[in-house]
Amino acid sequence: MAYTVRFDDEFVKIAKIHAKATKRSIPKQIEYWAEIGRIIEANEDLDLQFIRGVALAKAEADAGRFTKYVRRTPRD
Repeated sequence: MAYTVRFDDEFVKIAKIHAKATKRSIPKQIEYWAEIGRIIEANEDLDLQFIRGVALAKAEADAGRFTKYVRRTPRD
């Protein structure tokens, strides 16, 4: 379900700059920030680079861009 939300003009200006730099729409940029914030609040011990890496890995896996890990040496 979609909702209409009002943001401060300065916040929208900053979001617009980041959206342009990351090739996102302004609403998608704000959604991205909200999602990152939600993840950080739930996992305060993880840093932003790790969270971005996990998100990228998940997106690649969802797109089928991965290979199954196969151990090459026998376990002891």
